[in-house]
Amino acid sequence: MSDPTLGSMATTPPAEQPTVPATTAAPNAGLSAPDRKEKPRGLLGDAWHDLSRKPLFWISSGFILLFLVMAAFPTLFTSVDPTHGLLARSRVEPSGDAWFGYDVQGQDVFARVIHGARASIVVAVLSTIGTVLIGGTLGIIAGFKGGWFDTILSRIADIFFGLPFVLGAIVILFSFNPPGSNRGKYAIMGMVIASLVILSWPVSMRIMRSAVLANKEADYIMAARAMGAGPGRIILKHLLPNCLAPVLVYSTILIGSFIGAEATLSFLGVGLKSPVVSWGIMINEAQNYIRVSPFLLLFPAGFLVVAVLSFVMLGEAVREALDPKLR
Repeated sequence: MSDPTLGSMATTPPAEQPTVPATTAAPNAGLSAPDRKEKPRGLLGDAWHDLSRKPLFWISSGFILLFLVMAAFPTLFTSVDPTHGLLARSRVEPSGDAWFGYDVQGQDVFARVIHGARASIVVAVLSTIGTVLIGGTLGIIAGFKGGWFDTILSRIADIFFGLPFVLGAIVILFSFNPPGSNRGKYAIMGMVIASLVILSWPVSMRIMRSAVLANKEADYIMAARAMGAGPGRIILKHLLPNCLAPVLVYSTILIGSFIGAEATLSFLGVGLKSPVVSWGIMINEAQNYIRVSPFLLLFPAGFLVVAVLSFVMLGEAVREALDPKLR
C-alpha cells in the first residue's frame, strides 16, 4: 500500500518566491560601465575636460609648440647662417633657393625669421617670469597683511599705472642704452627684459592681491589659523594654490603681449639691436622697402602676428576653462 502522505506531498504546489520589483532590482541598470566607474573631477580635471574639446586650444597649442621648437632648435629648420649676407643678392625675391627671399644686406630672410623666434620668445618668457614673480609676491603679501603695507604698495602701483608703457620703456632704454653704445646682445636683451618687468609688475600684483582678498577670509583659512598655522604656511600651503589660477591665465596672455611689445620697441630703434636677430628688427629694416619689396615685411610680420594671437587665444581658452561662471 502506498503512503497517503506521499501523494499529498506530490500534489502540493511549491511555495511562491517573492518577486523583486524591476525598479529596485538593479539601480544602475540604465547606466553604462564607464558612467558607473567615473569619479568626480576637481578644478583642474574640469578645466582639462573643457579644454580638450575646444579646437581653438589645440590650434593655438600647436602653433606655440612650433614656435618653441623654432626658438630652441633653429637648426632643425635651416642650416643657413642668418648673419651671412652678400650684396650681390640684395632684395632678391623668394625662390626655390631662398623661400622667403633675401633682405637688403643679402641675408636669407627665412633663416632670419627662424632664428628671430629665439630672441622674441626668450625676451617675452623671461619678462613674464620676472613680472609674475615680483608682482605676484608683492600682491599676495599686500593682500594678506593689509594695513599700511597694502596702502603703500597700491599707491606705488598707481604711479606705474600712470606711466605710458611705450614712452616709459623708451625713457628707460635710452637712459641705460644710449645710441652709439656698443653692448653685447645679452646685455641688450637684459635691459629690454628689465624695462618690461619694471613697467608691468603692477598688473600682476593687483590680480594676485584681489584673489587673496577674496580667499583670505574663507573657511579653510580660518580653520588653518585655528589649528595654529603661521602666516608663511597659510600663504604657501593654502592661499597660493587657490589664488594661482588667474595669475597663470594672465601670464599666458602676457607672453603674447610681450612679444608684441619687444617688436614695437625694436621697430622704434630702442629695443633689441644688431647683432641680435628678432622679428622686430627685421620689420624695422623692411619699413623703407614696403612698396618695392613687400616680402621683407610680410614674413616676419606674419610670424609675429601668429605668435601673438596664439598665446592670446591660449590664455583666453584657459581663462574660460578655469572660470566656474562660464561652465
